[in-house]
Amino acid sequence: MPRIARRARPLFVRAPFRGIHHQSTPVRESMAEQQSPADATEPTPEEISEQQAVRLAKRERLIEQADDLGGGAYPVAVPITDAIADVRAKFVGLGVDEQSGERVAVAGRIVHLRNTGKLCFAALQSGDGARIQAMVSLAEVGEEQLAAWKELVDLGDHVFVAGEVITSRRGELSIMATEWRMAAKAIQPLPNLHNELSEETRVRSRYLDLIAREQARRTVLDRAAVNASLRRTFTELGFVEVETPMLQVMHGGASARPFVTHSNAFDTELYLRIAPELYLKRAVVGGIDRVYEINRNFRNEGADSTHSPEFAMLEAYQAYGDYHSIADLTQRLIQDAAQAVSGGHVVTWADGTEYDLSGQWDRISMYDSLSEAVGETVSPETPIERLRELADAEGIEIDHPLHGKYVEELWEHHVKGGLERPTFVMDFPVDTSPLVRAHRSIPGVVEKWDLYTRGFELATGYSELVDPVVQRERFVEQARLAAGGDPEAMQLDEEFLRALEFGMPPTGGMGMGIDRLLMALTGLGIRETILFPLVK
Repeated sequence: MPRIARRARPLFVRAPFRGIHHQSTPVRESMAEQQSPADATEPTPEEISEQQAVRLAKRERLIEQADDLGGGAYPVAVPITDAIADVRAKFVGLGVDEQSGERVAVAGRIVHLRNTGKLCFAALQSGDGARIQAMVSLAEVGEEQLAAWKELVDLGDHVFVAGEVITSRRGELSIMATEWRMAAKAIQPLPNLHNELSEETRVRSRYLDLIAREQARRTVLDRAAVNASLRRTFTELGFVEVETPMLQVMHGGASARPFVTHSNAFDTELYLRIAPELYLKRAVVGGIDRVYEINRNFRNEGADSTHSPEFAMLEAYQAYGDYHSIADLTQRLIQDAAQAVSGGHVVTWADGTEYDLSGQWDRISMYDSLSEAVGETVSPETPIERLRELADAEGIEIDHPLHGKYVEELWEHHVKGGLERPTFVMDFPVDTSPLVRAHRSIPGVVEKWDLYTRGFELATGYSELVDPVVQRERFVEQARLAAGGDPEAMQLDEEFLRALEFGMPPTGGMGMGIDRLLMALTGLGIRETILFPLVK
Protein backbone atom coordinates (compact mmCIF):
# COMPACT_ATOMS: atom_id res chain seq x y z
CA MET A 1 0.00 0.00 0.00
CA PRO A 2 1.60 3.31 -1.04
CA ARG A 3 2.00 5.77 1.78
CA ILE A 4 0.15 9.06 1.72
CA ALA A 5 2.39 12.06 1.98
CA ARG A 6 2.28 13.80 5.35
CA ARG A 7 0.91 17.32 5.50
CA ALA A 8 3.18 20.10 6.58
CA ARG A 9 0.67 21.02 9.29
CA PRO A 10 -1.05 18.53 11.61
CA LEU A 11 -4.49 17.30 10.57
CA PHE A 12 -5.77 17.05 14.14
CA VAL A 13 -5.95 20.31 16.01
CA ARG A 14 -7.89 20.42 19.22
CA ALA A 15 -10.22 23.39 19.19
CA PRO A 16 -10.75 25.06 22.55
CA PHE A 17 -14.27 24.89 23.96
CA ARG A 18 -15.81 28.24 23.10
CA GLY A 19 -19.47 27.54 23.61
CA ILE A 20 -22.00 27.61 20.79
CA HIS A 21 -22.67 30.93 19.13
CA HIS A 22 -25.57 31.66 16.85
CA GLN A 23 -25.46 29.38 13.83
CA SER A 24 -27.08 29.70 10.46
CA THR A 25 -30.00 27.41 9.68
CA PRO A 26 -27.87 24.68 8.00
CA VAL A 27 -25.94 24.17 11.23
CA ARG A 28 -29.21 23.39 12.96
CA GLU A 29 -30.21 20.80 10.37
CA SER A 30 -30.36 17.26 11.65
CA MET A 31 -29.00 14.02 10.29
CA ALA A 32 -32.53 12.84 9.66
CA GLU A 33 -33.30 15.99 7.70
CA GLN A 34 -30.28 15.75 5.43
CA GLN A 35 -29.98 11.98 5.10
CA SER A 36 -31.77 10.64 2.07
CA PRO A 37 -33.10 7.05 2.22
CA ALA A 38 -30.48 4.51 1.30
CA ASP A 39 -31.99 3.23 -1.92
CA ALA A 40 -28.68 2.04 -3.33
CA THR A 41 -28.11 -1.67 -3.65
CA GLU A 42 -25.57 -3.52 -1.55
CA PRO A 43 -21.99 -2.99 -2.77
CA THR A 44 -20.45 -5.63 -4.99
CA PRO A 45 -17.37 -7.61 -3.88
CA GLU A 46 -15.27 -5.45 -6.18
CA GLU A 47 -16.63 -2.28 -4.61
CA ILE A 48 -16.02 -3.67 -1.12
CA SER A 49 -12.44 -4.51 -2.08
CA GLU A 50 -11.95 -0.99 -3.37
CA GLN A 51 -13.42 0.48 -0.15
CA GLN A 52 -11.10 -1.67 1.93
CA ALA A 53 -8.10 -0.37 0.04
CA VAL A 54 -9.19 3.21 0.66
CA ARG A 55 -9.80 2.53 4.34
CA LEU A 56 -6.43 0.82 4.74
CA ALA A 57 -4.79 3.93 3.32
CA LYS A 58 -6.65 6.05 5.86
CA ARG A 59 -5.59 3.67 8.64
CA GLU A 60 -1.97 4.07 7.58
CA ARG A 61 -2.34 7.84 7.55
CA LEU A 62 -3.81 7.79 11.05
CA ILE A 63 -0.97 5.59 12.34
CA GLU A 64 1.71 7.71 10.72
CA GLN A 65 0.39 10.84 12.35
CA ALA A 66 -0.73 9.33 15.65
CA ASP A 67 0.74 12.15 17.69
CA ASP A 68 -1.15 14.75 15.71
CA LEU A 69 -4.37 12.78 15.26
CA GLY A 70 -5.20 12.05 18.89
CA GLY A 71 -3.74 8.54 19.14
CA GLY A 72 -3.84 7.17 15.61
CA ALA A 73 -6.21 4.57 14.21
CA TYR A 74 -6.48 2.50 17.41
CA PRO A 75 -5.67 4.54 20.51
CA VAL A 76 -5.36 2.83 23.87
CA ALA A 77 -8.10 5.04 25.33
CA VAL A 78 -10.22 8.09 24.62
CA PRO A 79 -11.37 10.55 27.35
CA ILE A 80 -15.05 9.55 27.55
CA THR A 81 -17.02 11.20 30.37
CA ASP A 82 -20.57 10.27 29.40
CA ALA A 83 -22.60 7.40 27.96
CA ILE A 84 -24.84 8.18 25.00
CA ALA A 85 -27.88 6.70 26.74
CA ASP A 86 -27.24 8.87 29.81
CA VAL A 87 -26.92 12.00 27.68
CA ARG A 88 -30.23 11.24 25.98
CA ALA A 89 -31.90 10.67 29.34
CA LYS A 90 -30.45 13.79 30.94
CA PHE A 91 -31.40 16.16 28.13
CA VAL A 92 -34.71 14.63 27.14
CA GLY A 93 -36.50 17.88 27.98
CA LEU A 94 -34.28 20.15 25.91
CA GLY A 95 -36.49 22.18 23.60
CA VAL A 96 -36.28 22.64 19.85
CA ASP A 97 -33.25 24.57 18.55
CA GLU A 98 -31.82 25.05 22.05
CA GLN A 99 -28.37 25.02 23.61
CA SER A 100 -27.80 23.30 26.95
CA GLY A 101 -24.59 25.08 27.91
CA GLU A 102 -23.22 21.72 29.09
CA ARG A 103 -20.28 19.86 27.59
CA VAL A 104 -20.19 16.07 27.21
CA ALA A 105 -17.66 13.60 25.79
CA VAL A 106 -18.93 10.37 24.22
CA ALA A 107 -17.83 7.68 21.80
CA GLY A 108 -19.76 5.45 19.42
CA ARG A 109 -19.84 3.73 16.07
CA ILE A 110 -20.82 5.87 13.07
CA VAL A 111 -23.94 4.31 11.56
CA HIS A 112 -24.96 7.29 9.42
CA LEU A 113 -22.64 9.89 7.91
CA ARG A 114 -23.15 12.99 5.80
CA ASN A 115 -20.48 15.51 4.94
CA THR A 116 -21.25 18.95 3.49
CA GLY A 117 -19.11 21.96 2.86
CA LYS A 118 -18.79 23.51 6.32
CA LEU A 119 -20.84 21.07 8.40
CA CYS A 120 -20.71 17.29 8.83
CA PHE A 121 -23.29 15.07 10.50
CA ALA A 122 -22.83 11.62 12.03
CA ALA A 123 -25.12 9.34 14.00
CA LEU A 124 -23.11 7.67 16.78
CA GLN A 125 -24.37 4.36 18.18
CA SER A 126 -23.19 2.85 21.45
CA GLY A 127 -23.08 -0.85 22.23
CA ASP A 128 -26.53 -0.77 23.82
CA GLY A 129 -28.03 0.68 20.64
CA ALA A 130 -28.45 4.25 21.94
CA ARG A 131 -27.78 6.89 19.29
CA ILE A 132 -26.99 10.57 19.23
CA GLN A 133 -26.15 12.97 16.44
CA ALA A 134 -22.72 14.55 16.27
CA MET A 135 -22.13 17.78 14.34
CA VAL A 136 -18.63 18.73 13.20
CA SER A 137 -18.57 22.30 11.89
CA LEU A 138 -15.92 24.62 10.53
CA ALA A 139 -16.94 27.28 13.06
CA GLU A 140 -16.31 25.03 16.05
CA VAL A 141 -13.38 22.75 15.14
CA GLY A 142 -11.51 24.77 12.55
CA GLU A 143 -10.36 24.04 9.04
CA GLU A 144 -7.72 21.42 9.82
CA GLN A 145 -9.89 19.30 12.07
CA LEU A 146 -12.86 19.49 9.70
CA ALA A 147 -10.64 18.46 6.80
CA ALA A 148 -9.30 15.50 8.82
CA TRP A 149 -12.86 14.38 9.57
CA LYS A 150 -13.87 14.50 5.91
CA GLU A 151 -10.74 12.73 4.73
CA LEU A 152 -10.33 10.00 7.37
CA VAL A 153 -13.74 9.15 8.85
CA ASP A 154 -16.01 6.46 7.34
CA LEU A 155 -19.22 4.63 8.17
CA GLY A 156 -18.51 1.98 10.79
CA ASP A 157 -15.65 3.83 12.49
CA HIS A 158 -15.70 4.31 16.24
CA VAL A 159 -15.13 7.99 17.00
CA PHE A 160 -14.87 10.16 20.09
CA VAL A 161 -16.52 13.56 20.14
CA ALA A 162 -16.73 16.23 22.82
CA GLY A 163 -18.81 19.37 22.78
CA GLU A 164 -22.00 21.10 23.86
CA VAL A 165 -25.36 19.31 23.86
CA ILE A 166 -27.83 21.12 21.60
CA THR A 167 -30.95 20.31 19.60
CA SER A 168 -31.59 20.79 15.90
CA ARG A 169 -34.37 22.97 14.58
CA ARG A 170 -36.54 19.87 14.56
CA GLY A 171 -35.58 18.93 18.07
CA GLU A 172 -33.00 16.21 17.39
CA LEU A 173 -30.59 15.90 20.30
CA SER A 174 -27.04 16.54 19.10
CA ILE A 175 -23.49 17.23 20.20
CA MET A 176 -21.86 20.22 18.55
CA ALA A 177 -18.28 18.95 18.53
CA THR A 178 -15.39 21.10 19.58
CA GLU A 179 -13.09 18.08 19.55
CA TRP A 180 -13.06 14.67 17.86
CA ARG A 181 -10.66 11.79 17.41
CA MET A 182 -10.65 8.29 15.98
CA ALA A 183 -11.37 5.51 18.50
CA ALA A 184 -11.14 2.53 16.10
CA LYS A 185 -10.85 2.56 12.31
CA ALA A 186 -13.14 0.09 10.50
CA ILE A 187 -11.49 -1.58 7.51
CA GLN A 188 -14.60 -3.47 6.38
CA PRO A 189 -17.54 -1.35 5.18
CA LEU A 190 -20.81 -1.85 7.03
CA PRO A 191 -23.73 -3.46 5.19
CA ASN A 192 -26.56 -1.19 4.17
CA LEU A 193 -28.30 -0.63 7.51
CA HIS A 194 -31.50 0.44 5.74
CA ASN A 195 -31.92 -3.08 4.35
CA GLU A 196 -32.81 -6.04 6.57
CA LEU A 197 -29.99 -8.53 6.98
CA SER A 198 -30.69 -12.04 5.74
CA GLU A 199 -31.07 -14.76 8.37
CA GLU A 200 -27.88 -16.38 7.09
CA THR A 201 -25.94 -13.16 7.61
CA ARG A 202 -27.48 -12.68 11.05
CA VAL A 203 -26.38 -16.07 12.36
CA ARG A 204 -23.01 -16.23 10.60
CA SER A 205 -21.97 -12.66 11.38
CA ARG A 206 -23.73 -11.94 14.64
CA TYR A 207 -21.53 -8.90 15.21
CA LEU A 208 -23.16 -7.26 12.17
CA ASP A 209 -26.56 -8.33 13.44
CA LEU A 210 -25.86 -6.67 16.79
CA ILE A 211 -24.82 -3.46 15.04
CA ALA A 212 -27.82 -3.41 12.72
CA ARG A 213 -30.79 -4.74 14.68
CA GLU A 214 -32.29 -3.62 17.95
CA GLN A 215 -33.98 -7.03 18.30
CA ALA A 216 -30.60 -8.78 18.22
CA ARG A 217 -29.28 -6.58 21.02
CA ARG A 218 -32.52 -6.99 22.96
CA THR A 219 -32.30 -10.78 22.74
CA VAL A 220 -28.81 -10.74 24.28
CA LEU A 221 -30.05 -8.56 27.13
CA ASP A 222 -33.18 -10.69 27.59
CA ARG A 223 -31.08 -13.82 27.83
CA ALA A 224 -28.89 -12.23 30.50
CA ALA A 225 -32.02 -11.13 32.39
CA VAL A 226 -33.47 -14.64 32.19
CA ASN A 227 -30.32 -16.26 33.56
CA ALA A 228 -30.15 -13.71 36.37
CA SER A 229 -33.82 -14.33 37.16
CA LEU A 230 -33.36 -18.11 37.26
CA ARG A 231 -30.45 -17.80 39.67
CA ARG A 232 -32.35 -15.30 41.80
CA THR A 233 -35.37 -17.58 42.11
CA PHE A 234 -33.21 -20.60 42.93
CA THR A 235 -31.37 -18.60 45.59
CA GLU A 236 -34.66 -17.51 47.16
CA LEU A 237 -35.71 -21.18 47.34
CA GLY A 238 -32.46 -22.38 48.89
CA PHE A 239 -30.91 -24.10 45.85
CA VAL A 240 -27.14 -24.35 45.40
CA GLU A 241 -25.52 -23.83 41.99
CA VAL A 242 -22.73 -26.27 41.08
CA GLU A 243 -20.68 -27.21 38.02
CA THR A 244 -20.27 -30.78 36.81
CA PRO A 245 -17.93 -32.29 34.19
CA MET A 246 -18.47 -31.67 30.49
CA LEU A 247 -15.84 -34.27 29.54
CA GLN A 248 -17.10 -37.62 30.77
CA VAL A 249 -15.76 -41.15 30.57
CA MET A 250 -19.33 -42.40 30.09
CA HIS A 251 -22.28 -40.63 28.53
CA GLY A 252 -25.58 -40.75 30.36
CA GLY A 253 -28.47 -38.84 31.82
CA ALA A 254 -30.48 -38.76 28.58
CA SER A 255 -31.18 -40.77 25.46
CA ALA A 256 -29.04 -39.03 22.86
CA ARG A 257 -26.08 -39.62 20.59
CA PRO A 258 -22.90 -38.13 22.10
CA PHE A 259 -19.92 -36.35 20.62
CA VAL A 260 -16.77 -38.41 21.06
CA THR A 261 -13.26 -37.06 21.61
CA HIS A 262 -9.90 -38.34 22.80
CA SER A 263 -7.80 -37.27 25.77
CA ASN A 264 -4.08 -37.36 25.03
CA ALA A 265 -3.24 -36.88 28.72
CA PHE A 266 -5.25 -39.95 29.81
CA ASP A 267 -5.06 -41.78 26.47
CA THR A 268 -8.75 -42.56 26.63
CA GLU A 269 -11.95 -41.89 24.76
CA LEU A 270 -14.16 -39.23 26.32
CA TYR A 271 -17.65 -37.92 25.64
CA LEU A 272 -18.98 -34.38 25.64
CA ARG A 273 -21.81 -34.56 28.10
CA ILE A 274 -25.37 -34.97 26.91
CA ALA A 275 -26.75 -34.11 30.37
CA PRO A 276 -25.43 -33.30 33.88
CA GLU A 277 -28.05 -35.51 35.55
CA LEU A 278 -25.96 -38.35 36.92
CA TYR A 279 -23.47 -35.99 38.57
CA LEU A 280 -26.14 -33.74 40.06
CA LYS A 281 -27.78 -36.80 41.59
CA ARG A 282 -24.44 -37.72 43.16
CA ALA A 283 -24.55 -34.28 44.81
CA VAL A 284 -28.01 -35.06 46.22
CA VAL A 285 -26.69 -38.38 47.56
CA GLY A 286 -23.92 -36.36 49.22
CA GLY A 287 -26.43 -34.16 51.04
CA ILE A 288 -26.87 -31.11 48.77
CA ASP A 289 -30.63 -31.41 48.91
CA ARG A 290 -31.42 -28.61 46.46
CA VAL A 291 -28.96 -28.35 43.60
CA TYR A 292 -28.95 -26.94 40.07
CA GLU A 293 -26.64 -26.21 37.14
CA ILE A 294 -26.88 -23.92 34.11
CA ASN A 295 -24.34 -24.95 31.50
CA ARG A 296 -23.70 -26.41 28.06
CA ASN A 297 -24.84 -29.78 26.72
CA PHE A 298 -23.80 -31.41 23.45
CA ARG A 299 -25.82 -33.91 21.40
CA ASN A 300 -24.55 -35.23 18.09
CA GLU A 301 -27.92 -35.14 16.40
CA GLY A 302 -29.90 -33.10 13.93
CA ALA A 303 -30.33 -29.34 13.94
CA ASP A 304 -33.60 -27.60 13.16
CA SER A 305 -35.78 -24.72 14.35
CA THR A 306 -35.90 -26.10 17.92
CA HIS A 307 -32.69 -28.17 18.16
CA SER A 308 -29.02 -27.24 18.23
CA PRO A 309 -26.07 -29.67 18.68
CA GLU A 310 -24.72 -27.36 21.41
CA PHE A 311 -27.19 -25.77 23.77
CA ALA A 312 -27.55 -24.26 27.23
CA MET A 313 -29.37 -26.40 29.76
CA LEU A 314 -30.77 -25.95 33.24
CA GLU A 315 -31.15 -29.02 35.48
CA ALA A 316 -32.33 -28.94 39.08
CA TYR A 317 -32.99 -31.57 41.77
CA GLN A 318 -34.94 -31.19 44.99
CA ALA A 319 -34.71 -33.81 47.73
CA TYR A 320 -38.08 -34.80 49.20
CA GLY A 321 -39.88 -33.45 46.15
CA ASP A 322 -41.67 -35.24 43.31
CA TYR A 323 -42.82 -34.44 39.80
CA HIS A 324 -45.73 -32.38 41.11
CA SER A 325 -43.58 -30.11 43.29
CA ILE A 326 -40.96 -29.84 40.54
CA ALA A 327 -43.71 -28.73 38.11
CA ASP A 328 -44.63 -25.98 40.59
CA LEU A 329 -40.96 -24.94 40.70
CA THR A 330 -40.68 -24.90 36.90
CA GLN A 331 -43.78 -22.76 36.49
CA ARG A 332 -42.44 -20.24 38.99
CA LEU A 333 -39.01 -20.14 37.31
CA ILE A 334 -40.56 -19.39 33.93
CA GLN A 335 -43.07 -16.85 35.21
CA ASP A 336 -40.33 -15.07 37.16
CA ALA A 337 -38.21 -15.00 33.99
CA ALA A 338 -41.14 -13.56 32.02
CA GLN A 339 -41.52 -10.88 34.68
CA ALA A 340 -37.81 -10.06 34.37
CA VAL A 341 -37.87 -9.51 30.60
CA SER A 342 -41.35 -8.12 30.02
CA GLY A 343 -42.59 -6.78 33.33
CA GLY A 344 -45.44 -9.29 33.54
CA HIS A 345 -46.56 -12.83 32.77
CA VAL A 346 -47.97 -11.90 29.35
CA VAL A 347 -44.99 -11.63 26.99
CA THR A 348 -44.89 -9.95 23.58
CA TRP A 349 -43.01 -11.82 20.89
CA ALA A 350 -40.83 -10.24 18.23
CA ASP A 351 -43.72 -10.32 15.72
CA GLY A 352 -46.04 -8.50 18.14
CA THR A 353 -48.00 -11.60 19.23
CA GLU A 354 -48.87 -11.76 22.92
CA TYR A 355 -48.38 -15.07 24.74
CA ASP A 356 -50.01 -15.63 28.11
CA LEU A 357 -47.88 -17.38 30.73
CA SER A 358 -49.99 -16.30 33.67
CA GLY A 359 -52.12 -18.33 36.07
CA GLN A 360 -51.97 -22.02 36.87
CA TRP A 361 -50.97 -24.16 33.90
CA ASP A 362 -52.96 -27.23 32.81
CA ARG A 363 -51.74 -30.73 33.60
CA ILE A 364 -53.01 -33.46 31.30
CA SER A 365 -52.34 -37.21 31.05
CA MET A 366 -50.50 -38.41 27.93
CA TYR A 367 -52.52 -41.63 27.75
CA ASP A 368 -55.89 -40.00 28.51
CA SER A 369 -55.41 -37.19 26.00
CA LEU A 370 -54.26 -39.64 23.32
CA SER A 371 -57.23 -41.91 24.01
CA GLU A 372 -59.59 -38.99 23.59
CA ALA A 373 -57.92 -37.98 20.33
CA VAL A 374 -58.06 -41.44 18.67
CA GLY A 375 -61.47 -42.38 20.02
CA GLU A 376 -60.40 -45.51 21.90
CA THR A 377 -58.56 -46.37 25.07
CA VAL A 378 -54.78 -46.38 24.75
CA SER A 379 -52.93 -47.71 27.79
CA PRO A 380 -49.65 -49.42 28.66
CA GLU A 381 -51.48 -52.71 28.00
CA THR A 382 -52.45 -51.81 24.44
CA PRO A 383 -50.68 -54.33 22.13
CA ILE A 384 -47.88 -52.83 20.07
CA GLU A 385 -49.54 -54.30 16.99
CA ARG A 386 -52.58 -52.10 17.61
CA LEU A 387 -50.35 -49.08 18.05
CA ARG A 388 -48.72 -49.87 14.69
CA GLU A 389 -52.16 -50.00 13.11
CA LEU A 390 -53.06 -46.60 14.57
CA ALA A 391 -49.76 -45.19 13.28
CA ASP A 392 -50.19 -46.71 9.81
CA ALA A 393 -53.71 -45.29 9.57
CA GLU A 394 -52.26 -41.79 10.02
CA GLY A 395 -49.26 -42.36 7.78
CA ILE A 396 -46.85 -42.12 10.72
CA GLU A 397 -43.63 -44.03 10.06
CA ILE A 398 -42.27 -45.57 13.27
CA ASP A 399 -39.57 -48.22 13.21
CA HIS A 400 -38.72 -48.83 16.84
CA PRO A 401 -38.91 -51.82 19.21
CA LEU A 402 -40.27 -49.81 22.17
CA HIS A 403 -43.98 -49.75 22.94
CA GLY A 404 -43.60 -46.29 24.46
CA LYS A 405 -42.08 -44.86 21.31
CA TYR A 406 -45.32 -45.55 19.46
CA VAL A 407 -47.37 -43.96 22.24
CA GLU A 408 -45.24 -40.81 22.22
CA GLU A 409 -45.21 -40.48 18.42
CA LEU A 410 -48.98 -40.97 18.23
CA TRP A 411 -49.49 -38.40 20.97
CA GLU A 412 -47.32 -35.84 19.16
CA HIS A 413 -49.27 -36.41 15.96
CA HIS A 414 -52.74 -36.16 17.49
CA VAL A 415 -52.44 -33.91 20.54
CA LYS A 416 -49.35 -31.72 20.59
CA GLY A 417 -50.44 -29.33 17.86
CA GLY A 418 -53.61 -28.43 19.74
CA LEU A 419 -51.86 -27.19 22.87
CA GLU A 420 -51.96 -23.40 22.96
CA ARG A 421 -51.37 -22.42 26.58
CA PRO A 422 -48.42 -23.81 28.56
CA THR A 423 -49.32 -27.39 29.45
CA PHE A 424 -47.68 -30.11 31.56
CA VAL A 425 -48.17 -33.47 29.82
CA MET A 426 -48.01 -36.06 32.60
CA ASP A 427 -47.26 -39.80 32.95
CA PHE A 428 -45.05 -41.27 30.24
CA PRO A 429 -44.34 -44.86 29.13
CA VAL A 430 -41.77 -46.58 31.33
CA ASP A 431 -39.62 -47.95 28.51
CA THR A 432 -38.74 -44.50 27.08
CA SER A 433 -37.74 -43.02 30.45
CA PRO A 434 -35.22 -45.39 32.08
CA LEU A 435 -34.11 -43.00 34.85
CA VAL A 436 -37.61 -42.22 36.14
CA ARG A 437 -39.53 -43.66 39.10
CA ALA A 438 -42.49 -45.92 38.27
CA HIS A 439 -45.87 -44.30 38.78
CA ARG A 440 -47.20 -44.79 42.29
CA SER A 441 -50.57 -46.10 41.06
CA ILE A 442 -50.50 -46.76 37.28
CA PRO A 443 -48.52 -49.83 36.10
CA GLY A 444 -46.33 -49.35 33.02
CA VAL A 445 -46.17 -45.57 33.50
CA VAL A 446 -43.52 -43.34 35.06
CA GLU A 447 -43.94 -40.10 36.96
CA LYS A 448 -42.65 -37.81 34.26
CA TRP A 449 -43.99 -34.68 32.59
CA ASP A 450 -43.05 -32.63 29.57
CA LEU A 451 -43.94 -28.94 29.47
CA TYR A 452 -45.13 -27.70 26.10
CA THR A 453 -45.22 -24.04 25.09
CA ARG A 454 -45.56 -22.62 21.57
CA GLY A 455 -45.98 -26.19 20.30
CA PHE A 456 -42.56 -27.43 21.41
CA GLU A 457 -41.20 -29.16 24.48
CA LEU A 458 -39.68 -26.57 26.82
CA ALA A 459 -38.89 -28.59 29.95
CA THR A 460 -39.20 -32.05 31.43
CA GLY A 461 -39.57 -33.18 35.03
CA TYR A 462 -39.56 -36.38 37.05
CA SER A 463 -40.06 -38.17 40.29
CA GLU A 464 -36.53 -39.56 40.27
CA LEU A 465 -35.73 -43.26 40.37
CA VAL A 466 -33.67 -43.76 43.53
CA ASP A 467 -33.82 -47.56 43.93
CA PRO A 468 -30.33 -48.79 42.89
CA VAL A 469 -31.59 -52.32 42.14
CA VAL A 470 -34.30 -51.14 39.74
CA GLN A 471 -31.91 -48.58 38.27
CA ARG A 472 -29.43 -51.33 37.50
CA GLU A 473 -32.14 -53.32 35.75
CA ARG A 474 -32.99 -50.27 33.61
CA PHE A 475 -29.31 -49.72 32.75
CA VAL A 476 -28.91 -53.36 31.77
CA GLU A 477 -31.86 -53.01 29.41
CA GLN A 478 -30.27 -49.87 27.95
CA ALA A 479 -27.00 -51.76 27.46
CA ARG A 480 -28.92 -54.45 25.58
CA LEU A 481 -30.40 -51.81 23.27
CA ALA A 482 -26.95 -50.30 22.72
CA ALA A 483 -25.56 -53.72 21.82
CA GLY A 484 -28.41 -54.02 19.34
CA GLY A 485 -27.27 -50.84 17.60
CA ASP A 486 -29.31 -48.09 19.30
CA PRO A 487 -26.90 -45.07 19.24
CA GLU A 488 -29.00 -43.17 21.80
CA ALA A 489 -29.06 -45.88 24.49
CA MET A 490 -27.26 -45.17 27.75
CA GLN A 491 -24.30 -47.05 29.12
CA LEU A 492 -24.24 -48.94 32.41
CA ASP A 493 -22.68 -46.50 34.86
CA GLU A 494 -21.29 -48.50 37.79
CA GLU A 495 -20.02 -45.43 39.67
CA PHE A 496 -23.45 -43.82 39.58
CA LEU A 497 -25.08 -47.05 40.76
CA ARG A 498 -22.59 -47.27 43.61
CA ALA A 499 -23.53 -43.72 44.67
CA LEU A 500 -27.22 -44.67 44.69
CA GLU A 501 -26.43 -47.62 46.93
CA PHE A 502 -25.44 -45.15 49.67
CA GLY A 503 -29.03 -43.91 49.66
CA MET A 504 -30.69 -41.11 47.71
CA PRO A 505 -33.79 -39.53 49.29
CA PRO A 506 -37.07 -39.16 47.37
CA THR A 507 -36.28 -36.47 44.79
CA GLY A 508 -37.92 -34.44 42.08
CA GLY A 509 -35.83 -33.34 39.10
CA MET A 510 -36.26 -31.13 36.06
CA GLY A 511 -34.40 -30.01 32.94
CA MET A 512 -35.08 -27.03 30.71
CA GLY A 513 -33.31 -25.64 27.66
CA ILE A 514 -32.30 -22.01 28.15
CA ASP A 515 -32.40 -21.41 24.40
CA ARG A 516 -35.94 -22.77 24.26
CA LEU A 517 -36.97 -20.67 27.23
CA LEU A 518 -35.88 -17.61 25.24
CA MET A 519 -37.91 -18.94 22.31
CA ALA A 520 -41.01 -19.11 24.52
CA LEU A 521 -40.44 -15.59 25.83
CA THR A 522 -39.49 -13.88 22.55
CA GLY A 523 -41.17 -15.92 19.79
CA LEU A 524 -37.82 -16.29 18.02
CA GLY A 525 -36.24 -19.43 16.52
CA ILE A 526 -33.40 -21.20 18.29
CA ARG A 527 -30.69 -19.79 16.01
CA GLU A 528 -31.79 -16.28 17.00
CA THR A 529 -31.75 -17.00 20.74
CA ILE A 530 -28.21 -18.44 20.65
CA LEU A 531 -25.69 -15.63 20.32
CA PHE A 532 -23.24 -17.59 18.16
CA PRO A 533 -25.00 -20.72 16.86
CA LEU A 534 -23.15 -23.52 15.13
CA VAL A 535 -23.59 -23.24 11.35
CA LYS A 536 -21.98 -25.06 8.43
